[in-house]
Amino acid sequence: MNTNRLVVRPVATLRQQVIDGLRACISDLTFKPGDRLIERELCEMLGVSRTLVREALSQLVAEGLVQIIPHKGPIVAVMTGDEARGLYEVRAVLEALAGRQFTERATEEQRTALKNALNELASMRDMQGQEGTMRFLKQKARFYDVILEGAGNPVLTEMLRLVHTRVMMLRATTLSQEGRLVQSYDEIAAIVDAVMRNDADAAAAACKHHVEQAERLAVQVLAVAANEQ
Repeated sequence: MNTNRLVVRPVATLRQQVIDGLRACISDLTFKPGDRLIERELCEMLGVSRTLVREALSQLVAEGLVQIIPHKGPIVAVMTGDEARGLYEVRAVLEALAGRQFTERATEEQRTALKNALNELASMRDMQGQEGTMRFLKQKARFYDVILEGAGNPVLTEMLRLVHTRVMMLRATTLSQEGRLVQSYDEIAAIVDAVMRNDADAAAAACKHHVEQAERLAVQVLAVAANEQ
């Protein structure tokens, strides 16, 4: 297992670095759903105290990324199909609002930034393997940052980022499915097209459609995983 990403560097606070490192390992499936998170091993990987590791795990429990199992300890959270549906339903509503408000409120500079973010995604749409998926995901996160900045709604930003945190462990799985990367890009391009036409209704609908397609695939992946257990 490649744990280089867990090396702690003195940039953010030490506690935040530990949280971010563990969160990244969950999102890119280095630590898979159901994997045990053994404090001693995490301390050795990170080179930090057990207190910091416990604080980080507590934060990830609050975010829904880690579960505490009696007599077993912390594990990477295992999401059910019903939980995924609920999260994606909320995400669809929030992203539709974000698309609508960006269309109505964004400056020309922000619209240009959105087109640039889409162009970056276009260069990654044909990438293969987990590395390609993770690069696409990181650029997609930057795309959403532009959307949220242009929407100009701090409450929406806070709520949607919380939802994105919960679903991020599914996104790497769904985007790695055959054909999904290209399909995801096409759906995002439809959002940008609607924005550039100043059609707020179409932008909201395109955002909602994008999330619904991701939800459909996520539920399928979870169902297959449940049947294999």
